[in-house]
Amino acid sequence: MKNSILQEIRYKYSPKLPAILREDIHMIGARHGAPSRSESDHEALQSQFSHTYGLPGIIFEKSETKRAFDPIHVAVILSGGQAPGGHNVICGLFDALKHANKASKLFGFKGGPSGILNDDFLILTDEIVDSYRNTGGFDMIGSGRTKLETNEQFARCAQVCEEHDITALVIIGGDDSNTNAAVLAEYFASHNHAIQVVGCPKTIDGDLKNESIEISFGFDTAVKTYSELIGNIERDANSARKYWHFIKLMGRSASHITLECALQTQPTITLISEEIEKEGTTLQEIVDYIAAIVAKRSESNENFGVVLVPEGLIEFIPEMKLLIGELNTLLAKDGNRYGTIQDWDDRQTFIIERLSKVSCDAFQSLPVEIRKQLLMDRDPHGNVQVSRIETERLLAHMVSHTLEQMKHEGSYRGKFSTNIHFFGYEGRCGFPSNFDADYCYSLGYNAFLLIVHGCNGYISSITGLTKPAEQWKAGGVPITMMMNMEMRHGHMKPVIKKALVELEGKPFKYFASHRDTWAYTTSFTYPGAIQYFGPAEVCDQPTMTLKLEHQE
Repeated sequence: MKNSILQEIRYKYSPKLPAILREDIHMIGARHGAPSRSESDHEALQSQFSHTYGLPGIIFEKSETKRAFDPIHVAVILSGGQAPGGHNVICGLFDALKHANKASKLFGFKGGPSGILNDDFLILTDEIVDSYRNTGGFDMIGSGRTKLETNEQFARCAQVCEEHDITALVIIGGDDSNTNAAVLAEYFASHNHAIQVVGCPKTIDGDLKNESIEISFGFDTAVKTYSELIGNIERDANSARKYWHFIKLMGRSASHITLECALQTQPTITLISEEIEKEGTTLQEIVDYIAAIVAKRSESNENFGVVLVPEGLIEFIPEMKLLIGELNTLLAKDGNRYGTIQDWDDRQTFIIERLSKVSCDAFQSLPVEIRKQLLMDRDPHGNVQVSRIETERLLAHMVSHTLEQMKHEGSYRGKFSTNIHFFGYEGRCGFPSNFDADYCYSLGYNAFLLIVHGCNGYISSITGLTKPAEQWKAGGVPITMMMNMEMRHGHMKPVIKKALVELEGKPFKYFASHRDTWAYTTSFTYPGAIQYFGPAEVCDQPTMTLKLEHQE
């Protein structure tokens, strides 16, 4: 298959590295910090991670002593959904491993965590790795969502690794995958398996971050891809001047993507799930808020606009959260009986009779299409598949209904025509931006250094990301430092705490101080396509969120 010109050129791009990672790999040393400590649940975490809790943070720096490296076998797994830059993590890991000793081997377990359980792998070579440099997707070795969480699975992982003399495993994934990496690392240590586990922070949702993980990889490329599309729609809206576009964006648990896209494109209306939950805003109040802006803009004959909606919004609206919780419980308990009912009206009656009054009222207020989406097949955990609920369509429908009432009352005389969009998969596998290409390569290269310096249960950390790449800092932090105890499926379990949008943080405050202007005065900005060539201020810039968070 013939490659595109851009693809051929991107293969040859040399990612920028922090200065320390450009040193001779044999002359890089590790400086240990103070013992680490989780933000909460110290005793519970320490009891569960007796071998890997409280380890020090690591910073890499130049060493005066040259070190030789014996050949080793390292394995890598891609876990969860795709994110731009995953291939570059593997490329950085591969290059570092070969720089240290050309006889070392990198195993790629295929299809995600199931690959190690099934002993399904390929040995990565120069030819394989070179054909995926700086490209999107996870197709080099594939990914999957199998969770490594049982002792039987851990024992199988140890068996497979020991059969191939693999002494280190790099898991590239999000919060759940890195939580599992921490548990696996503890298992290996407690059972005297000489196998290290190192994680790398991946998720376009942006909810895996803290002081040591400033951003998860893939977020930069995804939000720039979505922002280009939103900007294109804004330009069209400003040209046609007759449509309101409701755009749903990825991000079930957190609204980081929606907030960053708003900062980049300055749309008419942006909904932030975390704010709606804190304020206890009802669905009708959200609808009334949008309708009021539509009506006000119509007075200036501006019957157009763009509304950004987070994917997980519906779970943050109080009455909808209650309804979804009751539906999850009801269908977990009586799902088999419900499944025998074929007629839609009978299905509705079955559900309505078993809901509380508040949830019943919320359910009956919804359009039939949305009711059906709430009752469609559950996810593997038995929960509503929120990404399939067309919240953007629901809002457009309800706003239209409210405006019709306002028109009947004489308080609205404008026109309201809508277009509906969901931007999700469009952002997961694009060519990584220069930022993600550089960051991911650094994460992978850095992960190898963590391995050869004896780290187990650590996550690769590159910081100082608002500065030029050569000024970035490289190191690692114990994954347990990022964890707390949460209720999962009826049991308290150690998990990496998801980072939600901070309503007191600088990015949200900047947005909040400008949204009224953007609502009533068309202020669209048009980011355009991701740029790979040209001055650094065009091609290498991090997200606005990152810049605002680290603003001096």
